[in-house]
This record gives sequence, C-alpha cells and structure tokens, in this order.
Amino acid sequence: MRTIYNDQHALHQGKVEMFRGELVPCFEVPARVDHVKHELERRGLGSLQAPDALDGALLAKVHAPRYLDFIAGAWDEWVALDPANASRDALPSYWPTRGMRTDVLPQSFPARMGLFSFDAGTPLTAGSWAAARQGAACAWTATQRVVGGERSAFALTRPPGHHAGVDFFGGYCFVNNAAVAAQALRDAGVERVAVLDVDYHHGNGTQAIFYERSDVHFASLHGDPFTDYPYYLGHADERGAGQGEGFNHNLPLPRGTDFTAWRTALKTALDGIARVKAGALVVSLGVDTFEGDPISGFKLKSDDYLRMGEDLARVGLPTVFVFEGGYAVAEVGVNTVNVLEGFGQAAG
Repeated sequence: MRTIYNDQHALHQGKVEMFRGELVPCFEVPARVDHVKHELERRGLGSLQAPDALDGALLAKVHAPRYLDFIAGAWDEWVALDPANASRDALPSYWPTRGMRTDVLPQSFPARMGLFSFDAGTPLTAGSWAAARQGAACAWTATQRVVGGERSAFALTRPPGHHAGVDFFGGYCFVNNAAVAAQALRDAGVERVAVLDVDYHHGNGTQAIFYERSDVHFASLHGDPFTDYPYYLGHADERGAGQGEGFNHNLPLPRGTDFTAWRTALKTALDGIARVKAGALVVSLGVDTFEGDPISGFKLKSDDYLRMGEDLARVGLPTVFVFEGGYAVAEVGVNTVNVLEGFGQAAG
C-alpha cells in the first residue's frame, strides 16, 4: 500500500489545550505520526511518498472561503495583536450561541476565532495552516493514486481532519482531509462515495459537510454522544436531510464496547455502504478505539485492528485511508499499521 506522507506535520505542535476545565499538555502530538511512519518502515509495508501540489479550488469545495481565509492568516493576526503572542498558541475564548449572528464577520480577531471554532481544545500555532494544507494535499494525492488504478492508498498526516466542518475548526482539526478525498473522488467521476469513520469520536465535521448530499454516504461508529465528545452530533436518528436523507448512518456505541460488539456494528455500516452502491471508500482511520487510549472508552486490542483491515478489504472497493485520532502514542503505530496490513493481506 502506498503511503502519502506529510513531512510538514510537525510544524503544528500545540503546547496546551483546555481539557475538562484545565489547561493540559496536548494529546495530539507529532509523535503520533512518527510512530506510524516508523512502523510502516519497520514492516516494509509499501513506499512513502511526498504529496503532489494541491489545487486550492478543491478546498473551496469543502470549506467556506471566508473560513479558509481566516485560517490561512490567523497566526499573523495573532502575533500582530501582541508580539509576545509569538511564544504562545492561540485558543478561542468566545463563541456565538443561539440567537447571535454569524453572518457578520467581526473585525476583532478573538471574535472571529470564536466564530470559526467550536471548542477550546484546538490550539492554533505558527505552523497549523501549513501542516493542515499539506495534509489536504496528502489526502488528494492518495485519492489520485486510487483513481489511477491502485487498490488503496494511505494519507499519513496530522493534524487530523474529521471534526472540521464547512466553516469551523475543533477537535484538533482544521481541514477535513476525508471530505477532501471524498470530493476529489466525486470530481474524478465516482458516482457515489462512501466515507466510513471508525474513530472513537464522531466525525461531526464530515457529517455536516455532506448531510444534505446523496452523492456522499457517511457512516460512523463512535462513542455515544450522550457521554462522549463532540456531544452535539452523532445520534442514530441523524439520517441526512433534503437530497441527503438516508445517506447518513450513525452507529453510536456505549463506553466499554469490545471488538465483538464493535465488529457487529461495522458489519451493519458496511451493509449500508453496499446498499447505496458506493463506487469508492474513504476511511477516516482513527485508532483511539484502542483499550489503552487516554481520552476514549472502547476496548479494542492491537490484534483486532488486523481483523478490522480484513473486513474493510472484503468490501471490494477502491479505498483511501486518512489518518485521524489515536492518543495511546506508544501503540498508535502498531494499531494503525495492523489495519493497513490486514487490509493488504485480505485484498490480495
């Protein structure tokens, strides 16, 4: 399996995040990708390549132009407020809530930062935009390899993407790489694309981007939003709207779910993908379903990820994998590469 690697990912390295009422060291760290890269090289599982140049027009099909403009220039604005800001990350502290306007773009930088975010756990750093944009290039390039005839490809990048919506960042995510891949597959002529999110946390951004579209089917297995982040989306009754009705499939699961129950839910999601006759698959590959993950609650073990990969391969679709979450850093490489190895062995 070919891996498209973001060699700029470490430009984004947050210092602290707000977690359960206090500032703590970031869970989302460069070592996550470093461990995956090392494990890929150790097993000799395909080649690592740099991404091709990204056409910015593709990003504008996924994210609102005013949001992209903000993210691209946010760090410079932050430092312009106070030169001392160059030594500290930016975190939002204000948000528009029900009854407030979001159509008017404030002049205040903190106000705009709140407008374009949904949590205080996603530090914006000097290199966030460069790393995120290069990550989108990785997703796009992986898609082009699959469009060109390869069975699968893997976009190894951070920051992750599935929590980023049309016009907001959060959940460590700035650009939605899975949505970029899905849109690129549609642009290449795939009539319907399936996005399967196996991260512990619901891909609220991906759902929101495609919620009213029938050409992209979104399915997600995740911690129940009654108890788990991102809390405000991911319920089973969210089935899509307008033309997208019936093309959104959420499978929330309780804390403590083991692989047997998780795999049953995966089969349900894959059966749904088969029913909509998808022509290609994008997998938001989060491995924070692991039993040792510090901010999650499922009980999958390392060997279970081999079986997961095998199940995904049996779908028989051209597949783009995009790296998402996984915060048990020491094991993230083994667990991620187990999925890819299992997929490769079953795909033949």
